[in-house]
Amino acid sequence: MLEELKKEVYEANMLLPKYQLVTFTWGNVSGIDREKGLFVIKPSGVDYDKLRPEDMVVVDLNGNKVEGDYNPSSDTETHVVLYNRFPKIGGIVHTHSPWATSWAQAGRGIPCYGTTHADYLYGEVPCVRNLTEKEINDAYEKNTGVLIADEFERPGLDYIATPAVLCKNHGPFTWGKDAHEAVHNAVVLEEVAKMAARCELINPKVQPAPQELQDKHYFRKHGANAYYGQPGK
Repeated sequence: MLEELKKEVYEANMLLPKYQLVTFTWGNVSGIDREKGLFVIKPSGVDYDKLRPEDMVVVDLNGNKVEGDYNPSSDTETHVVLYNRFPKIGGIVHTHSPWATSWAQAGRGIPCYGTTHADYLYGEVPCVRNLTEKEINDAYEKNTGVLIADEFERPGLDYIATPAVLCKNHGPFTWGKDAHEAVHNAVVLEEVAKMAARCELINPKVQPAPQELQDKHYFRKHGANAYYGQPGK
Protein backbone atom coordinates (compact mmCIF):
# COMPACT_ATOMS: atom_id res chain seq x y z
CA MET A 1 0.00 0.00 0.00
CA LEU A 2 1.28 3.45 -1.02
CA GLU A 3 4.73 2.06 -1.83
CA GLU A 4 5.85 5.15 -3.74
CA LEU A 5 4.72 7.44 -0.94
CA LYS A 6 6.51 5.24 1.61
CA LYS A 7 9.72 5.62 -0.40
CA GLU A 8 9.25 9.38 -0.65
CA VAL A 9 8.57 9.75 3.07
CA TYR A 10 11.49 7.46 3.96
CA GLU A 11 13.84 9.57 1.82
CA ALA A 12 12.50 12.76 3.39
CA ASN A 13 13.05 11.35 6.89
CA MET A 14 16.63 10.48 5.97
CA LEU A 15 17.26 14.12 5.08
CA LEU A 16 16.78 15.12 8.74
CA PRO A 17 20.07 13.63 9.96
CA LYS A 18 21.78 14.71 6.72
CA TYR A 19 20.96 18.34 7.48
CA GLN A 20 21.65 17.90 11.21
CA LEU A 21 18.06 18.63 12.21
CA VAL A 22 17.74 15.62 14.52
CA THR A 23 19.67 13.92 17.29
CA PHE A 24 18.97 10.22 17.88
CA THR A 25 15.26 9.77 16.98
CA TRP A 26 14.10 13.31 17.77
CA GLY A 27 12.03 13.98 14.67
CA ASN A 28 9.60 12.70 12.08
CA VAL A 29 8.31 13.37 8.58
CA SER A 30 4.98 12.42 7.05
CA GLY A 31 3.42 12.72 3.61
CA ILE A 32 -0.20 12.37 2.51
CA ASP A 33 -2.14 10.90 -0.39
CA ARG A 34 -5.15 13.21 -0.45
CA GLU A 35 -7.15 11.09 -2.88
CA LYS A 36 -6.93 8.05 -0.62
CA GLY A 37 -7.21 10.01 2.61
CA LEU A 38 -4.15 8.23 4.01
CA PHE A 39 -0.74 9.43 5.11
CA VAL A 40 2.61 7.77 5.72
CA ILE A 41 4.75 8.58 8.75
CA LYS A 42 7.96 7.46 10.41
CA PRO A 43 7.60 4.74 13.07
CA SER A 44 8.09 5.77 16.68
CA GLY A 45 11.55 5.54 18.23
CA VAL A 46 13.30 3.69 15.39
CA ASP A 47 16.91 4.77 14.74
CA TYR A 48 17.43 6.49 11.41
CA ASP A 49 20.27 4.17 10.44
CA LYS A 50 17.91 1.20 10.85
CA LEU A 51 14.97 2.63 8.90
CA ARG A 52 13.79 1.11 5.62
CA PRO A 53 11.04 2.33 3.26
CA GLU A 54 8.88 -0.64 4.23
CA ASP A 55 9.06 0.43 7.89
CA MET A 56 6.96 3.52 7.20
CA VAL A 57 3.49 3.36 8.76
CA VAL A 58 0.21 4.12 6.94
CA VAL A 59 -2.39 6.05 8.96
CA ASP A 60 -5.86 7.37 8.10
CA LEU A 61 -7.18 10.86 8.81
CA ASN A 62 -8.84 9.65 12.00
CA GLY A 63 -5.47 8.55 13.37
CA ASN A 64 -6.00 4.81 12.88
CA LYS A 65 -3.06 2.67 11.79
CA VAL A 66 -3.94 1.08 8.46
CA GLU A 67 -0.70 -0.73 7.66
CA GLY A 68 2.73 -1.23 9.23
CA ASP A 69 4.72 -3.48 11.51
CA TYR A 70 5.57 -0.65 13.90
CA ASN A 71 3.64 1.90 15.91
CA PRO A 72 3.53 5.28 14.15
CA SER A 73 5.33 8.33 15.53
CA SER A 74 4.12 9.53 18.91
CA ASP A 75 3.36 12.85 17.15
CA THR A 76 0.91 11.21 14.74
CA GLU A 77 -2.16 12.86 16.26
CA THR A 78 -0.60 16.28 15.68
CA HIS A 79 -0.09 15.38 12.01
CA VAL A 80 -3.72 14.16 11.83
CA VAL A 81 -5.06 17.51 13.02
CA LEU A 82 -2.82 19.52 10.69
CA TYR A 83 -3.75 17.45 7.62
CA ASN A 84 -7.44 17.90 8.45
CA ARG A 85 -7.23 21.61 9.23
CA PHE A 86 -4.66 22.55 6.52
CA PRO A 87 -6.13 20.94 3.37
CA LYS A 88 -3.51 22.39 0.99
CA ILE A 89 -0.47 20.77 2.61
CA GLY A 90 1.06 17.46 1.55
CA GLY A 91 3.85 16.89 4.06
CA ILE A 92 4.73 17.70 7.69
CA VAL A 93 8.00 17.74 9.63
CA HIS A 94 8.62 17.91 13.36
CA THR A 95 12.13 18.20 14.79
CA HIS A 96 13.97 19.41 17.85
CA SER A 97 16.58 21.23 15.77
CA PRO A 98 18.69 23.26 18.21
CA TRP A 99 18.31 26.84 16.99
CA ALA A 100 14.59 26.73 16.25
CA THR A 101 13.98 24.82 19.47
CA SER A 102 15.93 27.44 21.41
CA TRP A 103 13.47 30.09 20.24
CA ALA A 104 10.59 27.77 21.13
CA GLN A 105 11.97 27.16 24.61
CA ALA A 106 12.36 30.90 25.05
CA GLY A 107 8.69 31.28 24.09
CA ARG A 108 9.45 33.70 21.27
CA GLY A 109 8.46 33.89 17.65
CA ILE A 110 11.25 34.51 15.16
CA PRO A 111 11.08 38.05 13.73
CA CYS A 112 11.89 38.65 10.09
CA TYR A 113 15.22 40.46 10.28
CA GLY A 114 16.27 40.01 6.68
CA THR A 115 15.66 38.84 3.16
CA THR A 116 16.73 35.23 3.75
CA HIS A 117 13.78 34.85 6.09
CA ALA A 118 11.47 36.84 3.80
CA ASP A 119 12.27 34.66 0.79
CA TYR A 120 10.56 31.67 2.40
CA LEU A 121 8.51 32.74 5.42
CA TYR A 122 6.13 35.68 5.31
CA GLY A 123 6.50 37.67 8.50
CA GLU A 124 7.34 36.44 11.96
CA VAL A 125 7.32 32.71 12.61
CA PRO A 126 4.77 32.45 15.44
CA CYS A 127 5.32 30.72 18.75
CA VAL A 128 2.11 29.31 20.19
CA ARG A 129 1.31 29.28 23.89
CA ASN A 130 1.78 26.38 26.28
CA LEU A 131 -1.01 23.87 26.46
CA THR A 132 -3.00 23.96 29.68
CA GLU A 133 -2.70 21.13 32.19
CA LYS A 134 -6.06 19.79 31.02
CA GLU A 135 -5.03 19.97 27.35
CA ILE A 136 -1.82 18.10 28.14
CA ASN A 137 -3.51 15.39 30.17
CA ASP A 138 -6.56 14.89 27.94
CA ALA A 139 -4.95 14.55 24.49
CA TYR A 140 -1.49 16.11 24.37
CA GLU A 141 -0.52 15.41 20.75
CA LYS A 142 -3.98 16.13 19.34
CA ASN A 143 -4.25 19.39 21.28
CA THR A 144 -0.81 20.44 20.02
CA GLY A 145 -2.21 20.23 16.49
CA VAL A 146 -5.39 22.07 17.48
CA LEU A 147 -3.35 24.86 19.07
CA ILE A 148 -1.22 25.24 15.92
CA ALA A 149 -4.22 25.21 13.59
CA ASP A 150 -6.13 27.71 15.74
CA GLU A 151 -3.13 30.06 15.63
CA PHE A 152 -3.31 30.18 11.84
CA GLU A 153 -6.96 31.18 11.92
CA ARG A 154 -5.86 34.61 13.12
CA PRO A 155 -6.41 37.36 10.50
CA GLY A 156 -3.38 37.80 8.29
CA LEU A 157 -1.67 34.53 9.23
CA ASP A 158 -1.62 32.19 6.23
CA TYR A 159 -0.36 28.63 6.72
CA ILE A 160 0.87 28.55 3.10
CA ALA A 161 2.76 31.85 3.31
CA THR A 162 4.24 30.97 6.72
CA PRO A 163 4.75 27.17 6.63
CA ALA A 164 6.30 26.95 10.09
CA VAL A 165 5.44 27.33 13.75
CA LEU A 166 7.13 27.02 17.14
CA CYS A 167 5.46 25.29 20.08
CA LYS A 168 6.48 26.92 23.35
CA ASN A 169 8.90 24.82 25.43
CA HIS A 170 8.74 22.14 22.74
CA GLY A 171 9.98 22.71 19.21
CA PRO A 172 9.18 23.47 15.57
CA PHE A 173 6.76 22.05 13.03
CA THR A 174 6.99 22.83 9.32
CA TRP A 175 4.94 21.75 6.32
CA GLY A 176 4.83 22.01 2.54
CA LYS A 177 3.28 20.72 -0.66
CA ASP A 178 4.95 17.33 -0.05
CA ALA A 179 7.32 15.68 2.41
CA HIS A 180 10.46 16.97 0.71
CA GLU A 181 9.27 20.57 0.67
CA ALA A 182 8.36 20.28 4.34
CA VAL A 183 11.95 19.19 5.06
CA HIS A 184 13.25 22.06 2.93
CA ASN A 185 11.23 24.46 5.05
CA ALA A 186 12.57 22.85 8.24
CA VAL A 187 16.14 23.46 7.01
CA VAL A 188 15.30 27.07 6.16
CA LEU A 189 13.66 27.58 9.56
CA GLU A 190 16.74 26.30 11.36
CA GLU A 191 19.05 28.62 9.41
CA VAL A 192 16.72 31.60 9.93
CA ALA A 193 16.53 30.84 13.67
CA LYS A 194 20.33 30.72 13.85
CA MET A 195 20.77 34.01 12.00
CA ALA A 196 18.09 35.78 14.05
CA ALA A 197 19.72 34.73 17.33
CA ARG A 198 23.13 35.93 16.15
CA CYS A 199 21.58 39.14 14.85
CA GLU A 200 20.19 39.95 18.29
CA LEU A 201 23.57 39.21 19.88
CA ILE A 202 25.30 41.60 17.51
CA ASN A 203 22.64 44.29 17.82
CA PRO A 204 20.23 43.86 20.77
CA LYS A 205 18.20 46.81 19.46
CA VAL A 206 17.67 45.35 15.99
CA GLN A 207 14.27 45.85 14.38
CA PRO A 208 12.49 43.68 11.80
CA ALA A 209 13.27 44.37 8.16
CA PRO A 210 11.11 47.07 6.55
CA GLN A 211 7.77 45.65 5.41
CA GLU A 212 8.30 46.79 1.83
CA LEU A 213 11.57 44.80 1.70
CA GLN A 214 9.92 41.74 3.21
CA ASP A 215 7.07 42.00 0.68
CA LYS A 216 9.45 42.39 -2.26
CA HIS A 217 11.44 39.29 -1.39
CA TYR A 218 8.50 37.09 -0.51
CA PHE A 219 6.32 37.98 -3.49
CA ARG A 220 9.11 37.84 -6.08
CA LYS A 221 9.32 34.10 -5.25
CA HIS A 222 5.66 33.38 -4.48
CA GLY A 223 2.29 34.26 -5.95
CA ALA A 224 0.87 35.19 -9.33
CA ASN A 225 3.55 37.73 -10.23
CA ALA A 226 6.60 35.80 -8.98
CA TYR A 227 9.64 36.11 -11.23
CA TYR A 228 12.41 34.33 -9.29
CA GLY A 229 13.83 31.20 -10.93
CA GLN A 230 13.04 29.58 -14.27
CA PRO A 231 9.59 29.15 -15.87
CA GLY A 232 8.03 25.80 -15.07
CA LYS A 233 10.69 24.91 -12.49
